[in-house]
Amino acid sequence: MQLHPHARILIIGQAPGLLAHNSHTPWNDPSGDRLRGWLNVSRSQFYDPTLFAIMPMGFCYPGKKNGGDAPPSPACAPAWHNRIWQLIQPDLTILVGSYAQKYYLPTYSTLTQAVNAHLGDESMFVLPHPSGRNNRWLKQNEAALNNQLSAIRNKLHAYLK
Repeated sequence: MQLHPHARILIIGQAPGLLAHNSHTPWNDPSGDRLRGWLNVSRSQFYDPTLFAIMPMGFCYPGKKNGGDAPPSPACAPAWHNRIWQLIQPDLTILVGSYAQKYYLPTYSTLTQAVNAHLGDESMFVLPHPSGRNNRWLKQNEAALNNQLSAIRNKLHAYLK
């Protein structure tokens, strides 16, 4: 987790993977490299707490399940997110992955629906998880992802000047 009351951008992801968990640094793994590339931000920008707040759906590594990471604990977000929202007031929120999307935008039954439909909101965007396990989804939904990334980058540019 990375929080600062002046951060204008909030990234809400799943739970830390094993590499991030062991390094005590969120998104410090290949998925984080891909996410920073998508956002077109440097490591130093991404890890500047006055620019980016980072909040997971689960606050610890959830272990393995079905060849990948297990889902985040369903108890974490209801217990902590409202408290954290009281400390920060981001101008832009980026939901990364289906766990964040389902929690914050439950009106969309799938991540694909949310990525395709949730382009008009100026303060909240949805991205798939940048894991290599999602490469098939990324190829099948390349146009929607590119549209979403273009909209996010336009917003980010104003905040990162």
